[in-house]
Amino acid sequence: KMLNGNWNQPRERRRVLVKCGGFSSQLARNVTEQVDGDPLWGSRFDDSHPSAVVQTHLDFLRKGADIILSNTYQSSVEGFMRHLGKTRQESVELIAKSVGLARQAKSMYLEEVASSNGNIGPSMPWVLASIGPYGAHLHDGSEYTGSYANRVTAQQLQDWHTTRIETCLQAGVDGLAVETLPCQLEAVAVTELILAKFPTARFWVSFQCKDESSLAHGEPFAQAALAVWQLVVAQNAQSRLLGIGVNCVNPSHVTPLLKSLLAAQPTDAAIPLVVYSNRGEVYDSDRGEWTGNGLDVASFVPEWIDLGACIIGGCCRVYPNDVLAIRKCIDGIAQQP
Repeated sequence: KMLNGNWNQPRERRRVLVKCGGFSSQLARNVTEQVDGDPLWGSRFDDSHPSAVVQTHLDFLRKGADIILSNTYQSSVEGFMRHLGKTRQESVELIAKSVGLARQAKSMYLEEVASSNGNIGPSMPWVLASIGPYGAHLHDGSEYTGSYANRVTAQQLQDWHTTRIETCLQAGVDGLAVETLPCQLEAVAVTELILAKFPTARFWVSFQCKDESSLAHGEPFAQAALAVWQLVVAQNAQSRLLGIGVNCVNPSHVTPLLKSLLAAQPTDAAIPLVVYSNRGEVYDSDRGEWTGNGLDVASFVPEWIDLGACIIGGCCRVYPNDVLAIRKCIDGIAQQP
């Protein structure tokens, strides 16, 4: 079976890329201030503790991440104006600064490995812009429900997303990680925006799901994923699509979710899949903390690869050592005859 885009090798021989883990989870280990529960989450620290942001990126790169995401998940002009007292222009500059910090970490890492590791790909590691959902900036937990889909329009979502996407692309990223989207409305709106307005940007679209078949807002995951895929195909933009998938979901939900998409996709489609789960704990937004027992994300990696995942990593509460375990698992599978 052939894959579109950058993976033209047969499915079992293509390289699986490793995404970093949960940025804000690791950032909390590099600062003394509370991160979870902050209305700006990790994004505040681009302003107040830039060296800790660079350190956090390096923590993941040194454990084998091929892809790091800018610390922009919860970044917005409105949020920075409201919670940091920034002007509109200063807010845009802070979003660009976040990309600069990730690029700085990449440069430092490449200097570290230049002498010892000659086989890293020429463009690797990638720095992708984290493009979190509209609900994240509301700071009401609605990225885990998608409730705002009932009161905003596609046009409003596109207008809101444009500033951050434009700023990150101008600041110099390798692509866009459109992530934790809880509703089909937002996924379609942002995909249409990227295809129309940013004609060279590479991107992935990753959904927030509440169970083994449905988005947080309730639509079937397979339906929403296919809606994105059909937009990409209609624009003949498969080479720009890095993947469609799920993130910050319970790892035990991933396989049924991916299987639901594979069962629904057209026979001639080979949708590249991206997966970065959390540990299976539940975030209690009232208490501002994670509850429940965590799972070993790396133990799920072989089944995700079997299903065709070409980018695998972690989300909340997945730390650098977990990324190393994912890296070792992927490398071990790649070395099998």
